[in-house]
Amino acid sequence: MTDFEEASAIAGERRKLTTMFEIIGSVLAMAYALLIAMNIGAEVIGFTILLISTVLFAGWAVIDRRWTFLLLQAMYAISAIVGLIRWA
Repeated sequence: MTDFEEASAIAGERRKLTTMFEIIGSVLAMAYALLIAMNIGAEVIGFTILLISTVLFAGWAVIDRRWTFLLLQAMYAISAIVGLIRWA
């Protein structure tokens, strides 16, 4: 395998991983938003889902070297932890 082929294979694996993080993180973020908006007493589950979503998005940010997006995820993680403390 040449250096170019190896670099291409690594890039392809990174893309698969970031796509998975993006899709799962987005679905979980939507679930979080709905659970909180419905006000049905599922706040602990909602904030837990938000925290998981944030970890996935943070992984995506690190892989793609998107540092501002990583900072945003840190703020969402803080929000999720505050929500868990508040509602637990």
